[in-house]
Amino acid sequence: MELQNFLYEKEAGIRIVTLNRPKAMNSINGELIAELSQILDDIAADQAARVVILTGGEKVFAAGGDVAFMSKASPLEVETFASSVMHTFLKMEKLDKPIIAAISGLALGGGCEMTLACDIRIAAEGAVFGMPEINLGIIPGAGGTQRLTRLVGPGWVKYLVMTGQTIDTETAFKIGLVNQVVPKENLMDEAKKLASKLAAKSPVALKAAKTCINYGMNVDLASGLAYEVKNMAFLFSTEDQKEGMKAFLEKRKPQFIGK
Repeated sequence: MELQNFLYEKEAGIRIVTLNRPKAMNSINGELIAELSQILDDIAADQAARVVILTGGEKVFAAGGDVAFMSKASPLEVETFASSVMHTFLKMEKLDKPIIAAISGLALGGGCEMTLACDIRIAAEGAVFGMPEINLGIIPGAGGTQRLTRLVGPGWVKYLVMTGQTIDTETAFKIGLVNQVVPKENLMDEAKKLASKLAAKSPVALKAAKTCINYGMNVDLASGLAYEVKNMAFLFSTEDQKEGMKAFLEKRKPQFIGK
């Protein structure tokens, strides 16, 4: 797989995906989205992959969409581009493996929206988040009014989207946009520590957990509860459930195989 916009590393059970358009501050364009979709397909088919870390490197996560392209695009071109972004972010959300966003520097507009499609967000001190699209006479178009509302509530989303103001990591942590704030120099170490913990869990149980949580956000409570029970009961047909409970009773660490 030849990549122009990403670095893609494979470690034991962990896949590290790094946005790599430094001259454009990792801004999101069609080529980047196409490559990300290709990487996600590779990870989905990779039985050895258990956890994904998505990062932009030390200086910037992603500064948003490619304004140079959008400034000249027709409504139809923008809709086509936004639909491809939305499709790829949905692919991230539906991936049956956890995705950790390791965020340093700017995560603005589409960059912030990309982190919202991840499952867990770790931010470096000094990172900046925002939805500045209103300052360009537009609104977010890759989940900013939808995923962010489900994550932090409509009050904060209206403030961020309507004012275009940015927030720091402390505020992002306070409102629940990020799960953890760490020193900048420790960002990838902390992300890898968390990824290693997740990689040691049962892959089938992680998949069931992610599926249930995502499903429950889009249905009524009774439907979500029924879906949870079905998934929990299904896990009792797996080898991982038997290994996990046996290891607990034998007071040892379980060795999950993903079956």
